[in-house]
Amino acid sequence: MQYAHLGRSGLKVGRLALGTMNFGDATDEATSFKIMDVAVDARINLFDTADVYGGPQSPDMVQGYGLSEEIIGRWLAQGGGRRDKIVLATKLYQPMGLGPNDKYLSAYKIRRAAEASLRRLQTDHIDLYQMHHIDRSTPWEEIWQAMEQLVREGKITYVGSSNFAGWQIATAQSAATSRHFMGLISEQSLYNLTARTIELEVIPALRHYGIGLIPWSPLGGGLLGGVLKKIENGRRASAHMQQTIERYRPQLEAYEALCAEIGEQPADVALAWLLHNPVLTSVIAGPRTPEQLAVSQKALDVHLSDDTLRRLDEIWPGPGGEAPEAYAW
Repeated sequence: MQYAHLGRSGLKVGRLALGTMNFGDATDEATSFKIMDVAVDARINLFDTADVYGGPQSPDMVQGYGLSEEIIGRWLAQGGGRRDKIVLATKLYQPMGLGPNDKYLSAYKIRRAAEASLRRLQTDHIDLYQMHHIDRSTPWEEIWQAMEQLVREGKITYVGSSNFAGWQIATAQSAATSRHFMGLISEQSLYNLTARTIELEVIPALRHYGIGLIPWSPLGGGLLGGVLKKIENGRRASAHMQQTIERYRPQLEAYEALCAEIGEQPADVALAWLLHNPVLTSVIAGPRTPEQLAVSQKALDVHLSDDTLRRLDEIWPGPGGEAPEAYAW
């Protein structure tokens, strides 16, 4: 396993992280345990989850929320030094109940959410506590005060964000600096060859503030995993995926042909392309099976030449660079 500092922090995490969104939903507990065992054996140390993972993603139904954290907690409770081998990351923001204060980022919610996650995870501290989305109704003074209190109490160590815009990252860091607080060390964003919008302002902001990028959906929901070849081999695709394939078919044909030409699997190329970005710290793999996790590790050994990177840009063009040069003279 290769390791890198998470942003400007002294914390080192593997270049491949374990995403656990499927635990309790698409993946049962026994299989989830096997996946975590494989991850530890492969020296993957960043385990990423969220309080809402494992349950129905609906604002009026909360039954099942917390299952991913509970599964990880029961795995950790087996002992054997498991907790000391991983960097445990979870998130808050989404509704965890039907009450008016069961969501978002008020100080009230932050305290209660952290304590509930600690109970489910069966641990005394969270290494990376991430805000799952921006809360436009809560001032940063309140958010940082609550996070600082959790750090003082030893319940969390670092703070991260997810799905923030570039200017929101700047605002958060300015507020943290005024309080002599470290602020954000990581940002989880949607980023892959098919979704490159964050190159405009989020990535420049992360680079400026020394915040590590952790992309989610690195394979574009499976689109970049050799979907055309899989269909040719008899696998079925959902109606939504079929529509997406038709939308991108010319690009997918060119992409899979390029991967075949350089002798690499499409999924490995997609992950390797992300890892080529110096702002990026770790890529999240969200396997449903232990075998899928093992396959993802191969991307760490894939080298993409300058010519291949150029051709990937031609197939999957980004927004034209960073703002404002991307749209202004």
